[in-house]
Amino acid sequence: MLRDITIGQHFPGDSALHNMDPRAKLVLTLIYIIMLFVASNPIGLGISIVMVLGLYLLAKIPLRLIGKSLKPIVPIILFTAVLNVFFVTGDSEPVFELGFLHIYWEGINYALLIVVRILCIIAGTSLLTYTTSPIVLTAAIEQLLRPLAKLKFPVHELAMMMTIALRFIPLLIEETEKIMNAQKARGAQLDSGPLMQRVKALIPVLIPLFISAFRRADELAMAMECRCYHGGEGRTRLKELHMSGKDMWLTAIAIGVFVLMGLTNLFWK
Repeated sequence: MLRDITIGQHFPGDSALHNMDPRAKLVLTLIYIIMLFVASNPIGLGISIVMVLGLYLLAKIPLRLIGKSLKPIVPIILFTAVLNVFFVTGDSEPVFELGFLHIYWEGINYALLIVVRILCIIAGTSLLTYTTSPIVLTAAIEQLLRPLAKLKFPVHELAMMMTIALRFIPLLIEETEKIMNAQKARGAQLDSGPLMQRVKALIPVLIPLFISAFRRADELAMAMECRCYHGGEGRTRLKELHMSGKDMWLTAIAIGVFVLMGLTNLFWK
């Protein structure tokens, strides 16, 4: 299960999406998430699905990664769907009744929309990290938040912390898997027994994991100090971000798709 978590992973490539300006990708990702809630109808969500699949094909990223990134959150998705099925009421006759439980078509439809919306959000946001390296993503966040620097807001430090946290997710997942395998080799029962027994069995995993995380953080801080890192003041970059003509075209196409998603509310009632 831990190997299926792909948050924070970057897959190098030379596609148009990989080479796109990271600022545009970050802004378009935020607009995409907003439009998933604005265009809350089957047509709008269908357009978003086609858009995400097209972007994965454009970036030449295997579609199996979508299922791999969604696998860890399947229990959350199912729990959310069940809540909406049982607690959303409607004006029509119930489809199913059992005591105080009533299932309506409105609840089923809303649950399906919620599930598809969550799947699209995970697939779309994962595409951002798949096609953008942490260093470039840091530069994009810093430049987008640059106006806040006039208010003495630590923009560079915030962008650096966000990127380091994102970069450490795969490392901590890998470290957790190693510790769990080591504990299993010593006879620990992590995958069997009652729930409380499994929770108690995780203690020998969490303690070395925290120690390893603090050690990695200390090594990273030491490495940054040895390289004379003192924040973003006076810092220059080897490659400056700029929007190319191809980036403009991709941005225009994405905005056109978002407008089309918003217009679906006029036709769906």
